[in-house]
Amino acid sequence: MQNLPALLGIIAALAAGTISPGPSFVMVARTAASASRADGLAAALGMGVGGAAFAVVALLGLQGLLLAVPSLYLALKVAGGLYLAYIGWRIWTSAGQPIGSVPAGATAQARRAIYPAFVRGLSTQLSNPKTAIVYASVFAAFLPAVHSVGFSLAVVVAMFCVEAGWYAVVAVVLSSEAPRNAYLRFKRWVDRAAGGVMLALGIKLVASAAD
Repeated sequence: MQNLPALLGIIAALAAGTISPGPSFVMVARTAASASRADGLAAALGMGVGGAAFAVVALLGLQGLLLAVPSLYLALKVAGGLYLAYIGWRIWTSAGQPIGSVPAGATAQARRAIYPAFVRGLSTQLSNPKTAIVYASVFAAFLPAVHSVGFSLAVVVAMFCVEAGWYAVVAVVLSSEAPRNAYLRFKRWVDRAAGGVMLALGIKLVASAAD
């Protein structure tokens, strides 16, 4: 592929950002440890879809749009910050609540309960405007001036695989027996720490909109 170096550059740059801890990591890790591996993987799938969506928008010129309409970026920061703060508050206030278990012979209705985890993963990913800026900046730096539809499709698929793949690893590791048992033992404090991080990130994001 003629534009293979550009594709590899985009993948490498965004993969480095993906594996760095942030709100998405906190959400997937807690979901996997507190609910089930299936819930964690559903959240990881949501992260992948969100990454693919950011890739599509970046290909369509997100950076130019945000530069042309600064108020749009401010609105994204405020809305995203408020959402992260809300999620953090929900985690904090539910820290003392016990976790129910799903029986091995779960019904189809119970299995469909993983859909909310997918929505949480997707909404957490899309609510972070900093992720949008990272995508826009990386694409502006690496995207060839002329590229084919096949290249664009390869980028979108690659971003889905990077995001979903990394968070699937996180979900599998933290839903295994030892990490899950450790989480259950210290649930109150782990949830308060996770909720506090999410709440602080949300408040910081909203506050930065006034800078």
